[in-house]
Amino acid sequence: MSDEDKQYISYNNVHQLCQIGAERIKNFKPDLIIAIGGGGFIPARILRTFLKEPGVPTIRIFAIILSLYEDLHTAGSEVEQVGVKVNRTQWIDYEQCKLDLVGKNVLIVDEVDDTRTTLHYALHELEKDAADQAKAKGIDLEKNPEQKTNFGIFVLHDKLKPKKADLPAELLNDPNRYFAARQVPDKWYAYPWESKDIVFHTKMAVQQGNDIFMD
Repeated sequence: MSDEDKQYISYNNVHQLCQIGAERIKNFKPDLIIAIGGGGFIPARILRTFLKEPGVPTIRIFAIILSLYEDLHTAGSEVEQVGVKVNRTQWIDYEQCKLDLVGKNVLIVDEVDDTRTTLHYALHELEKDAADQAKAKGIDLEKNPEQKTNFGIFVLHDKLKPKKADLPAELLNDPNRYFAARQVPDKWYAYPWESKDIVFHTKMAVQQGNDIFMD
């Protein structure tokens, strides 16, 4: 994509998108949040603030790091291209964290649903982990469907474009399990945590109308 397609998103905008998303996510009632790094870290933390209920323990946030992009160096220049597979660089140590997924509502958070490859991978692997935990506890999920782990997904932006991977239809078509704060054109979205010059970044976001908005 060219620089003409680049859209600068401000911290104010991210905060508001999380606030909008949280109102819908409350119907999902997440027991824990799993943030995909690095784009999901900040939205996950902001969401937790909006999801906090009086007298209820704060929702725990866990982090996984997946990489879909590879840096290729050619003739002194750095070109970023989409990788053909997801690289799993950090995952949850369930024993150390004392984390049991069985029977929980788990919200996966990332900044953007682009090719959908990363979200597909994260969901698939977490579903396998939850099934393995249930099996280790001797739980037959077919006989005890109430013990099945219920996954939801939140993204700031869902790009309106053909996807390279799928999500289960029962999740994607459920407004109480798939949460995209905004559906947006297929452009380059620059998030503030990626910026080395936040003053310029915020100035561009304001000029493009990607700062504070009335909803």
